[in-house]
Formats: sequence, structure tokens, C-alpha cells
Amino acid sequence: MSKALNAEMLYFMFESANMHRWNDHLRPLDLTEQDKQSHKAAIAWVIAKFEEDEGRDIDWRTLIEHNLFELISRLVLTDLKPQLYHRVVKEKFDQVNEYVIGEFDRNIPDSDPEFRKRLSDYLRSKRDSPEDRIIDAAHYLATKWEFDLIYEMNKGMFDADNTKKAIEEQIARHEKLVGVKKIMEGGGIKGFVDLIGQLRFQQRWARTPRIPETTVLGHSLMVANSIFLHDLDAGATDRQVYNDYYTGLFHDLPEVLTKDVISPVKNNVSGLAEMLESYEREQIESKLMPLIPESWRGEMEFMIYEPFSDSEDGGYGMRAGRDIKSCDLLAAYIEAHVSASYGVTSQSLTEGKEELLTRLVNTGDGIGARELVVRLGRIKI
Repeated sequence: MSKALNAEMLYFMFESANMHRWNDHLRPLDLTEQDKQSHKAAIAWVIAKFEEDEGRDIDWRTLIEHNLFELISRLVLTDLKPQLYHRVVKEKFDQVNEYVIGEFDRNIPDSDPEFRKRLSDYLRSKRDSPEDRIIDAAHYLATKWEFDLIYEMNKGMFDADNTKKAIEEQIARHEKLVGVKKIMEGGGIKGFVDLIGQLRFQQRWARTPRIPETTVLGHSLMVANSIFLHDLDAGATDRQVYNDYYTGLFHDLPEVLTKDVISPVKNNVSGLAEMLESYEREQIESKLMPLIPESWRGEMEFMIYEPFSDSEDGGYGMRAGRDIKSCDLLAAYIEAHVSASYGVTSQSLTEGKEELLTRLVNTGDGIGARELVVRLGRIKI
């Protein structure tokens, strides 16, 4: 039986870590499509939450899935400059979308038919639903966040000011969305968006050479998309889909306040894990929570405190925390596996990959981890 969560889909999504953004500009750090799409998904959540606060209904499953469909489209139409990308999509709409679905079929030949049909329908649609407008706004806000990082280094270069103006004009189209207006005004919610963006600065597998290098933010998107695809296969309810996806997306958010401490250190220094957890909660309560509306804070605590525990919370619904943890391990395994397949490895990476494999085989039955790992090993990288 074909599944939405399969090895080919995992590898296809991971390829976004190899797509470099603004690579014709000076950059203070590498900017990848994986990170951009993750930041965009988080910003879309912020905008959608404000829309809910205004009394508007949000189809969260659609928002999540269309975010993923956008990633798939970007993965196929690689490395086009934004101006050309949008012109090609506008002027060659049907041909481009047929090409995207053809490349999806070539890369993921055994995808779930229902998922593929929704992707095909989305690509052929006008993409003008409320959820699509939120995604479009989040896209330009995430783009602006990136360009603000590199603008000072590039403002003397050809067309930099025109690019800046074009991004701002696109954002202005969406200022009827309360969340867009609030982010652009600055203040706490802008700080929250910035805090999420800082996870781009935190490298995974610190001090371990790898290709591609990945960040905490990009890794979080892999976890979120993986658990979403698994939930599709499992027939999860809309509320569980929401809880699982955004727990996956935000589970590492506390690291921006504390940085990560590798497991061997946590496990071998007596009392350190408990001390770190206590400090982490202090930082979250004092620095993170004041940035978001008070009415969102209970839900945020639900998503970032003990994210890998199963839950049937009376207020927030079900969450498959153990399966999210398996997706977290799987995303880490892919990072190690792909680098080793490229020929860039080390003793620590090899040991890490072996440990991840053992844990996945022992605890990942919920997502079918054993089969996923076997099939990943068969993909020619």
C-alpha cells in the first residue's frame, strides 16, 4: 500500500537543504530553501492565529498541506530568481504545473494516490483561498526577513533597492491581514518571528563536518512535515494533525534561548539535565511568552514543554509525542546518512548514525521507521 510518508518523499524534502538562496548576493551566512520554508510555515501560523482571534475560520489541515505543496513546487523549479519564477508560473501556468507533477511522479513514484491528487488539484488551482493568501503573505515576510539580513552588504549592488521595494510592495498587498500588519509594526510579535529566524544561525551536529550543513530551523520543518505525512497515513483527526505538526515545527524553539547541549553531556553529568530543563523554562517564561498574545501561551506551552510525550489534553486534544520523537530521530538520521553518502563523514557522525539507527529500529514502529531506513539505504544519492 502506497503511503504519504515514504523514503523517497523524505529524501526529496531533504534536498531543500541543498538549495541556496540569494546565492548571487553577499551573505553573512548560508540561506537555504529548507530554512526559508520552515520560517514561512511558522509565520503562517502567526498570521492564521491572528485571523482566528478576529473570528475567522482557518482550515489548518489545508494551511499545513499547502505549505508542503509550495515546498514541492519550489524543489522542482530550483534556483530560478524570484522575478523569473513568478513570471514563468504566471505565463506558462499549465505547462509548469504539468512539469512539477511529472517531476513529483519521477522522484516519488510510489506516493499515496490521494495525496498526489490533492497536490495536482492544488497546482492547477488559482490558490486564492484564505489559507493560500496567508501562505503568500508569510512567503514575502520570510523573504523580507532574509533580505533585511543581507541588504546592508548588498545595497550598492545592481538592483538591490528595486528588490527591496518589490518585496515591500508584495507585503503591502496583504496588510488587511491583521497578523501582517502587527508584524510590520514591530513589537512583541515581530520579536517572536525574529526569535524563530535565529534558529537559522544554530547549526546541527556542531563541530561535525557534514554536507549539507543543516540548521535547527530546517530540521524542525523535516520533523513537522514527516509527522504530517504519517498522520495522513494514520487517518488522524484535524486537531491531532494541528497538534503534531506545530509541535514538530516548534519543538526546538527553546534552543534559541539556551542553545543545544549534546546528549552525552546531559546524560553523563549528574543533575545537568534537570538543571537545564529548569533554566529553559525560566527563559521561556521570561523571554518567549511575553512576545505572543496571552491567549496563545497555554497552547505554546503544550507544544514546547515535553513535546515527545503522548497527550490527550482535555483542552488541546491528542498529540502523538512518541511518533514526533521518531520523526525527530529520522530527520537526524537522514542528515547523517546523506552526508556519509556524499563521502563527508567522521567517527562522531558514524557513531551518531549508528545510535540513531538503533533507536529508530527499537522505538520507531509507530511511523514504520525500520522500512523507511531500509528504503532510504536503497536510494542512489
